[in-house]
Amino acid sequence: MTSLTMRDAYAQALVALGERNENVVVLDADTSRSTRSMCFGTKFPERFFNVGIAEANMMSIAGGLAASGKIPFVNVFSFLATLRAGDQLRTGIAYPRLNVKIAGAYSGLSNSYDGPTHQDVSDISVVRSIPNMVVISVSDAIQVRKVVDAVAKYEGPVYFRLNRNAVPVVSKETDPFTIGQAIQHYAGSDATIIATGIMVSKALQARTSLKSEGISVGVLEIHTIKPLDEQAILEVAMKTGATVTAEEHSIYGGLGSAVAEVLSEHYPAPMERVGIRDVFAESGAYEALLEKYGLSPQAIVEAVRKVLKKKSQSE
Repeated sequence: MTSLTMRDAYAQALVALGERNENVVVLDADTSRSTRSMCFGTKFPERFFNVGIAEANMMSIAGGLAASGKIPFVNVFSFLATLRAGDQLRTGIAYPRLNVKIAGAYSGLSNSYDGPTHQDVSDISVVRSIPNMVVISVSDAIQVRKVVDAVAKYEGPVYFRLNRNAVPVVSKETDPFTIGQAIQHYAGSDATIIATGIMVSKALQARTSLKSEGISVGVLEIHTIKPLDEQAILEVAMKTGATVTAEEHSIYGGLGSAVAEVLSEHYPAPMERVGIRDVFAESGAYEALLEKYGLSPQAIVEAVRKVLKKKSQSE
């Protein structure tokens, strides 16, 4: 798989969007080199606002710009967007349903060397609990360009999480992207891996490994955590009778929780969750952190084996 950085693809997409739509404005909190929003600022300085290290104020400013008819893209590290500026996001943007787009940069463990204060494994759980919010977890650089266009057209507040590092490309330029609509990469007959974000690439690797053992596993990508494509989840659960969720996020409140809620209400079936197990992660190289905290293709393979055992016991 070819690897590209989401933040560089995001910068290109944001500039292209700005060229097409003069109502697009961009805000940053003194991290524009990291988020790459500086590219928009260089091209359109009159529509770029660096507010300094004042994330909460930035959310409020974005709300005011949206109320004035602009389409603000807020750029901020994901943990700051959802925790430090969480009150302004909830009360000043989500409650009045203002047309603000929040790009949560350096999500998951991708802020590798800044330690547990900056690594963010709870942003999805925070934002999906806020009414009116759309929540998207981007899988690769190709998809991020489609996400930027889609959220700009959507009327209302959107949070989308981005990864810092180069990640494998799992999308094609011709693949459609629709908010709230899952993507089925492969169908399976024994089990289905339901993955989001960079874990889609890990799921595809796990599928290849399992296929060599004669195990037929499907891969369903859920890029929109909210609104969730419940129909797609139920279809694969009914077809295979066993699911494994995979996410670069805490197992509490993220994709795994969302899928479990759907299955428990509509079609109870064996499932396993691959995610971060209620810990603060340490600093380290990105791939090493993913491996240490159980976010690897092998961890997904083991989860599939475990869920298949549950499935056989329930039949």
